[in-house]
Amino acid sequence: MYNGGMAGLTFWSPNVNVFRDPRWGRGQETPGEDPVVAGKYAASYVRGLQGNNGFRLKVAACCKHYTAYDLDNWNGMDRFHFNARVSKQDLEDTFNVPFKSCVVEGKVASVMCSYNQVNGKPTCADPYLLKNTIRGEWRLNGYIVSDCDSVGVLYENQHYTATPEEAAAATIRAGLDLDCGPFLAIHTENAVKGGLLNEEDVNMALANTITVQMRLGLFDGEPSAQPFGNLGPRDVCTPAHQQLALQAAHQGIVLLQNRGRTLPLSRTHRTVAVIGPNADVTVTMIGNYAGVACGYTTPLQGISRYAKTIHQSGCIDVACKGNQQFGIAEAAASQADATVLVMGLDQSIEAEFRDRQDLLLPGYQQELISRVAMASRGPTILVLMSGGPVDVLFAKNDPRIGAILWAGYPGQAGGAAIADVLFGTANPGGKLPMTWYPQDYLAKVPMTDMGMRADPSRGYPGRTYRFYKGPVVFPFGHGMSYTTFAHTLVQAPQEVAVQFTSLRALQNATSSSNSIRVSHAKCEPLVLRVHIDVKNTGDMDGTHTLLVFSSPPQGKWSANKQLIGFEKVHLVAGSKKRVKIVIPVCKHLSVVDRFGTRRLPIGKHDLHIGDLKHSISLRANLEEIKS
Repeated sequence: MYNGGMAGLTFWSPNVNVFRDPRWGRGQETPGEDPVVAGKYAASYVRGLQGNNGFRLKVAACCKHYTAYDLDNWNGMDRFHFNARVSKQDLEDTFNVPFKSCVVEGKVASVMCSYNQVNGKPTCADPYLLKNTIRGEWRLNGYIVSDCDSVGVLYENQHYTATPEEAAAATIRAGLDLDCGPFLAIHTENAVKGGLLNEEDVNMALANTITVQMRLGLFDGEPSAQPFGNLGPRDVCTPAHQQLALQAAHQGIVLLQNRGRTLPLSRTHRTVAVIGPNADVTVTMIGNYAGVACGYTTPLQGISRYAKTIHQSGCIDVACKGNQQFGIAEAAASQADATVLVMGLDQSIEAEFRDRQDLLLPGYQQELISRVAMASRGPTILVLMSGGPVDVLFAKNDPRIGAILWAGYPGQAGGAAIADVLFGTANPGGKLPMTWYPQDYLAKVPMTDMGMRADPSRGYPGRTYRFYKGPVVFPFGHGMSYTTFAHTLVQAPQEVAVQFTSLRALQNATSSSNSIRVSHAKCEPLVLRVHIDVKNTGDMDGTHTLLVFSSPPQGKWSANKQLIGFEKVHLVAGSKKRVKIVIPVCKHLSVVDRFGTRRLPIGKHDLHIGDLKHSISLRANLEEIKS
């Protein structure tokens, strides 16, 4: 990442693991808890990095960490020793979805296998996961790489093989092409000499890696003659790119609560108290795995562009181990026209190899917020920086706290974006990519339990909005605006007839299960075209993200709703736009049975779009099939 003239053109990004457990220290790197969102993000991210020239790559992206990797270090269990016990059902309908999208739709050049085992086998030595699935079923055109030293880890930490040569042979035979680390370089030759591995296997791995180098143009001579050969440091911090960083921060801010239209603040709020350990931070805003920022605007600096500021950090850092400075913070709030508390987490609390123990704000942060809100002369706004969810129920229920914003880790322009949203120059339109659970949820879900679905028989509540039905602090997809939007359904089918691929498929279809195997259905023509009119009914321009959920027929299928489509639309005040969403039926109306088989349930599927509900009947087309 600090690579002036020295980097390769392979970038091990994006992280598309599903954010399964709210404590995960690396959840901040992911696109959230929903597999459909993660899959769309994965494919888009990959296309953005690799370009759209087919064979020719701008840079080679890499989707990581395959698969069911979402525990780093929790309660004495770490990622180097963890065996994730995952059902076929959860693997197919949750954990593998973003990776499939990455390879099939994004055409990614690389996939990284993870440190953990899945059902007793290290992912980097599992031919079913690598050879059969990524390369066989999904047709990866590229290379498979290990997470750093994970071949060494499966030998030394997991004791999966008796000798290092066996570890080298097992991984290459399973479909691994490249080792991040020295292990294969040291032990592969002896594995071949010892008859554990064929030279053809090594040749295949080399072909997969060298082909990607060729696609990157590394054998094409003088780089400046190539399409991207003139890119350099001067192309990084251009005004356009810095503007994009600001736009991204605007779009990523989520308005969680806004009592009585506390926000936006007006210019009559001439003095603003800016309080909290994250009020004047820089590197906190770029999270982890970031390069060197072009320059930072802290929240304090951003707010200073709009109003006179009084700054008190209240705590030395986010750990907030003492309350000695709370008095001067209260005094600042009592003198100001408005108070902005910038609180939350940073990499000392949640990070790679650092999972959280709880969902509460660290140390005395809660006390600082409550005391400052009590002392504040004007409205109090709570701004949270964090990657994972935080239980801020106390603030949500405190009538003195007018509004709550979640900024994530908003990047170099984060402070400018926060200030623009606070003062209404930008209208927030972000939606939560994960459920914000209450603290007491954690007692029922050990981080080591990979089960997605609720199991009432053992008091297990399930995970993510798709399977957890208990109380939340804020739900998945939640996010408010300074304006209001209304939806009208214009067009959607009432019925969809599913044709079979062949007579044999029809004969094999069991009517008893009331479903059709996706592999037996003619999926190509099956799409739902849903047209919705969205109107901005308020008095401010704004961006609205339309979320389309579906729930399968009642009965044996879990009645949970699942996101099946989303579309972002910008509307000036008073205007209306028609949004057309195309939903592939086999992909998004199917459910996965406990054997890991994807099926289309016959019967009434309900679509939910905001406050609208529309039913679609799915039926089997039993007309004569011409063989």
